[in-house]
Amino acid sequence: MLELIKAGGLLMWPILLCSIISLAITVERFWSLQTKRITPRNLVAKVWQWQKVGHLDARRIHDLRLGSPLGRLLAAGLANMQHEREVMKESIEEVGRHVTHELERFLNTLGTIASITPLLGLLGTVIGMIKVFAVITTQGIGDPAVLSEGISEALITTAAGLTIAIPTLISYRYFRGRVDELVISMEQESLKMVEVIHGEREHDSVHRVPGE
Repeated sequence: MLELIKAGGLLMWPILLCSIISLAITVERFWSLQTKRITPRNLVAKVWQWQKVGHLDARRIHDLRLGSPLGRLLAAGLANMQHEREVMKESIEEVGRHVTHELERFLNTLGTIASITPLLGLLGTVIGMIKVFAVITTQGIGDPAVLSEGISEALITTAAGLTIAIPTLISYRYFRGRVDELVISMEQESLKMVEVIHGEREHDSVHRVPGE
Protein backbone atom coordinates (compact mmCIF):
# COMPACT_ATOMS: atom_id res chain seq x y z
CA MET A 1 0.00 0.00 0.00
CA LEU A 2 2.79 2.40 0.93
CA GLU A 3 4.59 1.59 -2.30
CA LEU A 4 1.43 2.40 -4.25
CA ILE A 5 1.12 5.75 -2.50
CA LYS A 6 4.76 6.55 -3.23
CA ALA A 7 4.30 5.58 -6.88
CA GLY A 8 1.34 7.96 -7.14
CA GLY A 9 3.43 10.96 -6.15
CA LEU A 10 2.76 13.80 -3.73
CA LEU A 11 -0.90 14.19 -4.71
CA MET A 12 -1.65 10.76 -3.24
CA TRP A 13 -1.28 12.22 0.25
CA PRO A 14 -4.15 14.76 0.00
CA ILE A 15 -6.23 12.05 -1.70
CA LEU A 16 -5.47 9.71 1.20
CA LEU A 17 -6.36 12.45 3.69
CA CYS A 18 -9.67 12.98 1.89
CA SER A 19 -10.41 9.26 2.14
CA ILE A 20 -9.82 9.26 5.91
CA ILE A 21 -12.05 12.31 6.44
CA SER A 22 -14.77 10.85 4.21
CA LEU A 23 -14.77 7.56 6.12
CA ALA A 24 -14.88 9.32 9.49
CA ILE A 25 -17.82 11.52 8.44
CA THR A 26 -19.70 8.57 6.96
CA VAL A 27 -19.38 6.53 10.16
CA GLU A 28 -20.31 9.51 12.34
CA ARG A 29 -23.37 10.38 10.27
CA PHE A 30 -24.57 6.76 10.21
CA TRP A 31 -24.42 6.81 14.01
CA SER A 32 -25.93 10.27 14.49
CA LEU A 33 -28.79 9.99 11.98
CA GLN A 34 -30.37 6.87 13.42
CA THR A 35 -34.14 7.17 13.65
CA LYS A 36 -34.18 6.28 17.35
CA ARG A 37 -31.76 9.13 18.09
CA ILE A 38 -33.57 11.77 16.01
CA THR A 39 -37.27 10.88 16.27
CA PRO A 40 -37.81 8.54 19.25
CA ARG A 41 -40.84 6.34 18.84
CA ASN A 42 -44.11 7.46 20.48
CA LEU A 43 -42.61 10.67 21.83
CA VAL A 44 -45.71 12.71 20.97
CA ALA A 45 -47.89 10.13 22.69
CA LYS A 46 -45.69 10.35 25.77
CA VAL A 47 -46.02 14.15 25.79
CA TRP A 48 -49.79 13.86 25.52
CA GLN A 49 -49.88 11.44 28.46
CA TRP A 50 -47.89 13.92 30.55
CA GLN A 51 -50.27 16.69 29.55
CA LYS A 52 -53.35 14.61 30.34
CA VAL A 53 -52.22 13.69 33.86
CA GLY A 54 -50.79 17.13 34.60
CA HIS A 55 -47.14 16.12 34.66
CA LEU A 56 -46.03 18.34 31.79
CA ASP A 57 -44.01 20.80 33.86
CA ALA A 58 -40.90 22.89 33.14
CA ARG A 59 -38.57 20.07 34.19
CA ARG A 60 -40.09 17.58 31.75
CA ILE A 61 -40.00 20.15 28.95
CA HIS A 62 -36.33 20.79 29.73
CA ASP A 63 -35.56 17.04 29.65
CA LEU A 64 -37.52 16.75 26.43
CA ARG A 65 -35.44 19.52 24.85
CA LEU A 66 -32.20 17.73 25.74
CA GLY A 67 -33.37 14.26 24.74
CA SER A 68 -33.47 14.40 20.93
CA PRO A 69 -33.85 16.76 17.96
CA LEU A 70 -37.57 15.95 17.81
CA GLY A 71 -37.75 16.68 21.52
CA ARG A 72 -36.25 20.13 20.88
CA LEU A 73 -39.02 20.90 18.40
CA LEU A 74 -41.75 19.65 20.71
CA ALA A 75 -40.28 21.58 23.65
CA ALA A 76 -40.25 24.77 21.56
CA GLY A 77 -43.96 24.32 20.86
CA LEU A 78 -44.82 23.35 24.42
CA ALA A 79 -43.09 26.44 25.76
CA ASN A 80 -45.74 28.43 23.88
CA MET A 81 -48.73 26.11 24.30
CA GLN A 82 -50.68 28.82 26.11
CA HIS A 83 -50.60 30.86 22.91
CA GLU A 84 -52.42 30.36 19.64
CA ARG A 85 -51.72 27.52 17.26
CA GLU A 86 -49.79 29.76 14.85
CA VAL A 87 -47.47 30.96 17.60
CA MET A 88 -46.64 27.35 18.51
CA LYS A 89 -45.98 26.53 14.87
CA GLU A 90 -43.71 29.55 14.39
CA SER A 91 -41.62 28.65 17.42
CA ILE A 92 -41.30 25.07 16.18
CA GLU A 93 -40.29 26.22 12.70
CA GLU A 94 -37.65 28.55 14.12
CA VAL A 95 -36.04 25.79 16.17
CA GLY A 96 -36.52 23.41 13.25
CA ARG A 97 -34.20 25.47 11.08
CA HIS A 98 -31.44 25.14 13.67
CA VAL A 99 -32.08 21.41 14.07
CA THR A 100 -31.96 20.88 10.30
CA HIS A 101 -28.66 22.72 10.13
CA GLU A 102 -27.25 20.42 12.81
CA LEU A 103 -28.49 17.31 11.00
CA GLU A 104 -26.67 18.51 7.88
CA ARG A 105 -23.40 18.91 9.78
CA PHE A 106 -20.35 17.70 7.82
CA LEU A 107 -22.41 17.00 4.69
CA ASN A 108 -20.92 19.98 2.86
CA THR A 109 -17.49 18.59 3.66
CA LEU A 110 -18.54 15.22 2.27
CA GLY A 111 -19.83 16.87 -0.90
CA THR A 112 -16.60 18.85 -1.26
CA ILE A 113 -14.51 15.69 -0.98
CA ALA A 114 -16.65 14.00 -3.63
CA SER A 115 -15.97 16.97 -5.92
CA ILE A 116 -12.27 17.58 -5.37
CA THR A 117 -10.85 14.04 -5.27
CA PRO A 118 -11.45 13.43 -9.02
CA LEU A 119 -9.84 16.81 -9.67
CA LEU A 120 -6.83 15.85 -7.56
CA GLY A 121 -6.61 12.63 -9.53
CA LEU A 122 -6.82 14.57 -12.78
CA LEU A 123 -4.12 16.94 -11.59
CA GLY A 124 -1.94 13.94 -10.79
CA THR A 125 -2.57 12.65 -14.30
CA VAL A 126 -1.49 15.95 -15.82
CA ILE A 127 1.65 16.10 -13.66
CA GLY A 128 2.51 12.51 -14.56
CA MET A 129 2.13 13.18 -18.28
CA ILE A 130 4.22 16.34 -17.99
CA LYS A 131 6.98 14.20 -16.48
CA VAL A 132 6.65 11.72 -19.35
CA PHE A 133 6.98 14.40 -22.01
CA ALA A 134 9.85 16.02 -20.11
CA VAL A 135 11.73 12.70 -20.15
CA ILE A 136 10.97 12.19 -23.86
CA THR A 137 12.27 15.67 -24.60
CA THR A 138 15.54 15.19 -22.74
CA GLN A 139 16.23 11.46 -23.11
CA GLY A 140 14.03 10.25 -25.96
CA ILE A 141 11.93 7.09 -25.78
CA GLY A 142 14.72 4.59 -25.66
CA ASP A 143 14.26 3.67 -21.95
CA PRO A 144 10.71 2.49 -21.13
CA ALA A 145 11.56 2.21 -17.43
CA VAL A 146 12.12 5.96 -17.23
CA LEU A 147 8.82 6.68 -18.94
CA SER A 148 6.87 4.23 -16.79
CA GLU A 149 7.33 6.32 -13.65
CA GLY A 150 5.36 9.25 -15.03
CA ILE A 151 2.72 7.00 -16.61
CA SER A 152 2.26 5.08 -13.34
CA GLU A 153 1.87 8.30 -11.39
CA ALA A 154 -0.76 9.50 -13.86
CA LEU A 155 -2.82 6.29 -13.72
CA ILE A 156 -2.54 5.70 -9.97
CA THR A 157 -3.68 9.18 -8.95
CA THR A 158 -6.62 9.05 -11.36
CA ALA A 159 -7.73 5.66 -10.04
CA ALA A 160 -7.26 6.74 -6.43
CA GLY A 161 -9.26 9.94 -6.92
CA LEU A 162 -12.18 8.10 -8.50
CA THR A 163 -12.04 5.32 -5.91
CA ILE A 164 -12.54 7.87 -3.14
CA ALA A 165 -14.99 10.13 -5.00
CA ILE A 166 -17.54 7.48 -6.01
CA PRO A 167 -18.40 6.06 -2.53
CA THR A 168 -18.17 9.54 -1.03
CA LEU A 169 -20.72 10.87 -3.51
CA ILE A 170 -23.00 7.91 -2.76
CA SER A 171 -22.74 8.64 0.98
CA TYR A 172 -23.39 12.34 0.41
CA ARG A 173 -26.54 11.68 -1.63
CA TYR A 174 -27.76 9.09 0.87
CA PHE A 175 -27.34 11.37 3.88
CA ARG A 176 -28.99 14.28 2.06
CA GLY A 177 -32.03 12.11 1.46
CA ARG A 178 -31.88 10.79 5.01
CA VAL A 179 -31.91 14.29 6.48
CA ASP A 180 -34.89 15.25 4.29
CA GLU A 181 -36.83 12.20 5.52
CA LEU A 182 -36.06 12.96 9.16
CA VAL A 183 -37.02 16.63 8.80
CA ILE A 184 -40.38 15.70 7.23
CA SER A 185 -40.99 13.16 10.00
CA MET A 186 -40.21 15.73 12.71
CA GLU A 187 -42.50 18.28 11.05
CA GLN A 188 -45.37 15.77 10.98
CA GLU A 189 -44.89 14.76 14.60
CA SER A 190 -44.65 18.38 15.75
CA LEU A 191 -47.81 19.33 13.86
CA LYS A 192 -49.57 16.35 15.38
CA MET A 193 -48.67 17.58 18.86
CA VAL A 194 -49.87 21.13 18.11
CA GLU A 195 -53.21 19.82 16.82
CA VAL A 196 -53.67 17.57 19.85
CA ILE A 197 -52.85 20.36 22.30
CA HIS A 198 -55.37 22.65 20.60
CA GLY A 199 -58.01 19.95 20.28
CA GLU A 200 -57.92 19.81 16.48
CA ARG A 201 -56.98 16.13 16.38
CA GLU A 202 -58.60 13.24 18.18
CA HIS A 203 -56.49 12.13 21.12
CA ASP A 204 -56.97 8.49 20.17
CA SER A 205 -55.19 9.15 16.86
CA VAL A 206 -51.94 9.60 18.75
CA HIS A 207 -50.39 6.21 19.38
CA ARG A 208 -50.22 5.43 23.04
CA VAL A 209 -46.94 4.56 24.66
CA PRO A 210 -46.83 0.79 25.31
CA GLY A 211 -47.70 -0.04 28.88
CA GLU A 212 -49.58 3.18 29.56
